[in-house]
Parts: sequence; structure tokens; C-alpha cells
Amino acid sequence: MAKNGKTGSKSVTVKQATLDLLRSLGIDRVFGNPGSTELPFLSDWPDDIDYVLALQEASAVGMADGYAQATRNAGFVNLHSAAGVGNALGNIYTAHRNQTPLVITAGQQARSILPLQAFLYAERASEFPRPYVKYSVEPARAEDVPAAIARAYYTAMQPPCGPTFVSIPIDDWSHACAPIEARKVSREIGPELEPMKALVAALGSAKHPALVVGPGVDRAGAVELMVRVAEKAKASVWVSPFSARCSFPERHPQFAGFLHASPAQLSDALREYDLIVVIGAPVFTFHVEGHAAIFDGGASIFQLTDDADAAAVTPVGTSVIATMKPALSLLLDLLPESKRVTPKGRTLPPAPQAADPLPVEFLLHSLSQAMPDGASLVEEVPSHRPAMQKFMPMRGQDSFYTMSSGGLGYSLPAAVGMALGKPTQRTVCLIGDGSAMYSIQALWTAAQRKLPLTVVVINNSGYGAMRSFSQVMQVRNVPGLELPGIDFVRLAESMGCHAMRVTKATELGEALKRGMAFEGTSLVEVVVDSAVPVLYGQKH
Repeated sequence: MAKNGKTGSKSVTVKQATLDLLRSLGIDRVFGNPGSTELPFLSDWPDDIDYVLALQEASAVGMADGYAQATRNAGFVNLHSAAGVGNALGNIYTAHRNQTPLVITAGQQARSILPLQAFLYAERASEFPRPYVKYSVEPARAEDVPAAIARAYYTAMQPPCGPTFVSIPIDDWSHACAPIEARKVSREIGPELEPMKALVAALGSAKHPALVVGPGVDRAGAVELMVRVAEKAKASVWVSPFSARCSFPERHPQFAGFLHASPAQLSDALREYDLIVVIGAPVFTFHVEGHAAIFDGGASIFQLTDDADAAAVTPVGTSVIATMKPALSLLLDLLPESKRVTPKGRTLPPAPQAADPLPVEFLLHSLSQAMPDGASLVEEVPSHRPAMQKFMPMRGQDSFYTMSSGGLGYSLPAAVGMALGKPTQRTVCLIGDGSAMYSIQALWTAAQRKLPLTVVVINNSGYGAMRSFSQVMQVRNVPGLELPGIDFVRLAESMGCHAMRVTKATELGEALKRGMAFEGTSLVEVVVDSAVPVLYGQKH
């Protein structure tokens, strides 16, 4: 039997070839929730590959996403046929928007009964997760399964990273096939020299340049390079709208702040600059409609991105397609030391005062003070993100994660995966009460494994972001926005977690201290003032 073009290889089962391939790719965990079509793959499970049980498929994908971001290797997920893929689709979409490398497999019914539309079969299985996977296939033959998984891995890991999908019939695992050897596939793409020289010239002649950094910088592990470029260019640094990572230290003296996802507000923030360089982000991500004066020609725009699609949809300016490390390294080498005066960054507000009912700003400031050095924050509090950005400055590389999709139910399981990937550091999940209920079962996995995870639930008894939007859109009497009577302490304790509730400002400091120091998973429910900020109050 042939093996990678060679003859004489000893045949193995599809299952053995797959497990050996995972080992050679450095994949040491499989995330899933088992079903009947997956049992042949899971039988006699090996001790050296950790099976991480999630209690629902969306949580399995979220955990794999967090783990992949923590380890910078593809997460491997095993789902249950069409039903399991359906349950997981929201977090598959989030992984697509996060550009997280995942290899997602799903069981399929036996090939012999597929023509009969068997129970638990998936019709056109490879089409189901599209267009939110980079590669999707149900192999034509059982012996093609390991090669399909190998291709899925290399595709998932190639920038821009993302999820891939392989549907595997239940009877394929016992078939004979050739073993698959892991290959080396380079992932860095160098920039074209001429547009980089044009960018350097533009930076040299600009009077007021701004750098807009996005999640691609942190994903690439290039935050230190980004800081050196900003300091050499003496440019102000802004964060792109809805950035899901921290790509620049937020206490740096050149850090200017966060751009709104409103065309008018973003344009106003960048009005004074004559050159805008967007690095590792789209140009730009908007959430509400309005006139984007930024595109009217008042400023020159350059973009550095590893995403050819993002470059293709950029409406104006010059886009350079390259991965972040080679692009920023070349930019740093080509840039002369600027003679401009170093711009001043934002001024942080004074510490908020304690009060009852407990202001969310006071909670966020207190949480920032309580988090241990090196801790990572995984966030899902859409209505409180502006306050978080003011009162919880992030340190930079690998310090902050959230969902790029806007879809709830990601951050709690992602924090579990993050804690698995960073077992010697504390992971903190900051989440709203509405968000937490999408994937509350992820607490069970964390508790079972005694993960170093602290979950802080901001309880304002409702969907705060929707309350805010109803004000902006001037709509009234909207049903379904209130969530009274949810007891997160009892929910957490029922799944094996340590849990506390805070209702007064005087209780907060001690509760956060205990939650951070607990050996295992702890939940702190904080009941806050139900008032929410207007997220998009400016209209042009």
C-alpha cells in the first residue's frame, strides 16, 4: 500500500492512522460530546490524548477555540452527526470570525445505509457548516479519512486561520489505510517591497499619523514588534472596532483609545490624522449605519493584513497582504527614526467610587486590581465593554480575548479551554447574566478538572445591550429583555463550583480576592445597577 507516494508501508486502521497523525501534529486534546456515530472512534481511547467532555456541542467548540488560542495550535473537535453540528454552528461561526484554527470532525451514518436516509445521517454533510469553514469534506473512501484530516489541519493553520470540517461515516474507522506522516508547511508570508516602501515614505512625510491595530497582531504573537514600530514612528495607536484581542499595551503613553463601530464616531476620532495605517484588522468593522467621512479622502489609508478577503473589500487606500511578523519586521527595518514629537495618549479616568446599588464601573476597576499578574481575561459583556475599556487596561500580548462574531455563548466555554491551555496562570471570565445562560454547562467541565478559572458574572437582570439598542433605535415595549430570578450561585454549586454572590460594594473586594485565590474554579456573581450606557448615542 502506498504511503506519501512510497510503497511497502504497513497498513493500519483509519482510527490508528488518525490518532498517530494527531500526535505528530502536537494535538494532545480532543473536545467533544459523544454520540452513537462517534463510538468506534472513541472506543479504547488512548491515555496520551485527553478527551475533554463538554455537556453540549457549542461548548465543545468554544472550549477548543479557547484552547487553540492559548496554545497557538489547532483545536480538534469531535461532534455528533448533523444534530451536533447544528448545536455547534453559532460557535463555529465565532471561530470563523475569530480566525481560530480548528479541525472539526462529525460522525456520519454507515455508508451502506446512507442511501436509505438512515436515522442520524447527515444529508450533504460537507455543505452544512459552510461558508464558515475554510475546507469541508466527507471523504469518498474510508482510506481517505486520515489524509482529509491532515489537509484540514494544514488549511486551518494557514493564515488567515479558521475552522475546517471533516464528516466521517461510522464504519470508516476500522478500515485499513496507509499511515500519514506530518509535514512541514510554512505559514509566514512576506510583504511586497514596493508598497512597503510607499508606506514608509507616507509615514515619513505625515504630520499626524495614526496606527489602528487589530487582533491579527496578537494572534501572530507580534505585540512587541508592534510597540517598537509605534515608538519608532512616533504615531498615535488606536484599537480597531470590535477587536477580539489586545494587540497593544493599553497603558502605553502612545495608546489613544478604542474606535467605535459607528461610521460617524470612528471618523470623528480619526479626523485629525493625515495618515491612517490599519494593521491586522479590517478597514473598518461597523455595527450601525451612517456616513463614513474617513473614506472621503481627507487621510491616506494603508492596510497590513494576512487576509486577502479583508484586503479585497477595503474601499480605499493601499493594502499589503502579509503575515504580521515579517511585515512589521520589515517596516521596523525600513523606518527611519521619526523627528515628530511623540503624541500623547489617552488620559485614564479617576478610580470610580463605591456605591449601592453597585456601579459596574466600580466592579470593573476592582476586578482589574484583583487579577493576578499574568492572568488572561475572556470577556462577554457587550453592554459594559466601553466601561471595561476605561477601567480595565490590558497589558498586551495574550491578555484579552472575546468573540469577533457578536454571538453570545462563546466566552464561558472559551475560558475553560483557555484555562486548559494555560494551566499555570489564572484565567478570568467576565460575563453578563444573559450571556452566561447560553453555555452555563461549561462550568461542569471546569469544576471536574479543577481548572484555575474565576468566572465573574455581571448580573443586571437582563439583556443590557438590547436595552441600550432599544434606546438608540427609539423602540419601546420590547419583550424578552428582562431576566429576573436566575440564581448563579446555586447553578454553579450544582455543577461542583465554588460560588459567591455580591450585592454591596463593601463585599466586593474580599469576594474577588477569594475567587482569584481559590484552587480550582470559582464563580462570583455581582448584582449591579441595572442602568446601561447608550452604546451608539451619536448620530450624523
